[in-house]
Amino acid sequence: MTIPGGDFLTTGLNLISQSLLIPVVIILLVFVVVVVISLGGLIYEYTSRTKVSVDDVSNLILEISDSGSVDSMKSAIANSPIPKLQKDILLKIASTGNMSPNTREAFARKLIENEEGLTDKSLEITDIITRIGPTLGLMGTLIPLGTGLAALGSGDVNTLSESLIVAFDTTVVGIGSGALAYVISKLRNRWYEEYLSNLDVLSDAVLDFMAKH
Repeated sequence: MTIPGGDFLTTGLNLISQSLLIPVVIILLVFVVVVVISLGGLIYEYTSRTKVSVDDVSNLILEISDSGSVDSMKSAIANSPIPKLQKDILLKIASTGNMSPNTREAFARKLIENEEGLTDKSLEITDIITRIGPTLGLMGTLIPLGTGLAALGSGDVNTLSESLIVAFDTTVVGIGSGALAYVISKLRNRWYEEYLSNLDVLSDAVLDFMAKH
């Protein structure tokens, strides 16, 4: 049974499909550039980040608890081996002596939530590539195959080979960029979870000290 207007519909679908190939290829190339830049950022972050052990966090908590005054607590935080951003946040919390306990706690949570937002934002791009990269690679595989099969039917081997090259290239780029982006996101996510966990524990220690003084 022939569907009325079937040729028109299939032609329209083919035009839409083929028109997507160039955008797909462009986006995949952008993904490759972004992943390479992200990989460089990951290497830099690994070599420059401050490594804080559980003992370092435990010792700082004890120093905060044993501090005789707010100034001595601030000095203990400033001289600790934790990252500078954590020091800045803890010192801001330690400088809220004029706030009520509830306001101080809300302010501390706001600072921590802001850090969580920044870490989530830094993971967004690679997370997107992880999910969309293989999908675009599959699209880049299927789209040229239509042209290649049509060329095969007419005996045009050159067009078929060109279509297959594009199909395989987009597949490799899509899967490769997605896999590398996944590794980058995974490593960064582990670092950020440790960072936020330490920050949460230390901020609680500062809040407890402020509540007692």
